[in-house]
Amino acid sequence: MSPPAGSGKYKESGTARLLGSGASGILELFTFHPVDTVAKRLMSNTDKIFGGGQPVSQSLGKLNQVIFRDAAGKATVSKYLSLFPGLGYAAGYKVAQRMYKFGGQPVARDFLEHHYGQAFTRLFGERNGKAMMHATAGSLIGIGEVALLPLDVLKIKRQTNPEAFRGRGLLKIVSDEGMALYRGAGWTMLRNAPGSFALFGGSAFVKEFVFGLDNYNHATFMQNFFASIGGAVASLTVSAPMDVIKTRIQARSFDSPESGMTILRRMVQQEGVSSFFKGLTPKILVVGPKLVFGFTLAQFFIPTIDRMLKGTHS
Repeated sequence: MSPPAGSGKYKESGTARLLGSGASGILELFTFHPVDTVAKRLMSNTDKIFGGGQPVSQSLGKLNQVIFRDAAGKATVSKYLSLFPGLGYAAGYKVAQRMYKFGGQPVARDFLEHHYGQAFTRLFGERNGKAMMHATAGSLIGIGEVALLPLDVLKIKRQTNPEAFRGRGLLKIVSDEGMALYRGAGWTMLRNAPGSFALFGGSAFVKEFVFGLDNYNHATFMQNFFASIGGAVASLTVSAPMDVIKTRIQARSFDSPESGMTILRRMVQQEGVSSFFKGLTPKILVVGPKLVFGFTLAQFFIPTIDRMLKGTHS
């Protein structure tokens, strides 16, 4: 959901919302990018780390190698810094994504309410219809997010396959690869549609049926916290299989692409069904603090930037 609007006659401008959400996205990125890198590297790893009768020490060694790559044998600080590859691409992606989602979902929701509000009410009832409208708007925005795919592709390749960038700058890569940067677009939409539906719908469901809120923007901090956690965990779980496939498509070298169906078949044959949920645990573990962090900063930045734009200090 977008951060709540101000009460009474005071309402933040759309520009302030976009800039505030973008600023919170930047700070969120610097705080949580290492965890995202760990999750992406675990998802793109095709070998079994634990099990198979190998000793725990060997499994931990494999885990260390998968997560830290070339820095596996280095000091702790060097290991930590190795988790920041692709930060520039990640910043562009994160800021654009935050501005698009925070600004786009309310627009899509208003469109659905204006043109199809009565249809949602007839089909699902008044309370269910409102939650379904939020979910559907989120799903539509999630599908459109595929436009940002090149930035996501470059970020993931830097995190999981840095060799693909050797001797080539950003402009050279864009010139060489062209539409190949949209590789995995179909799988991305298959991930985003149910994922964003669950994210916005889950949050709306908690606010509607757990907290009994008539106006979701009147939610307290703790209500927003629990609603966001519910929606985000549902989203990550629902979209996990498609996310793993998408990540592996994008992690491949530019000169050796592989189709999603090929990856899917090999995962089932060689790694089992559980492989579709690789990297899910670290992603879920970071959802709580990540959402609280980003949402709190958005609520702080949006009114502050709005006052700056209006030239007031009250």
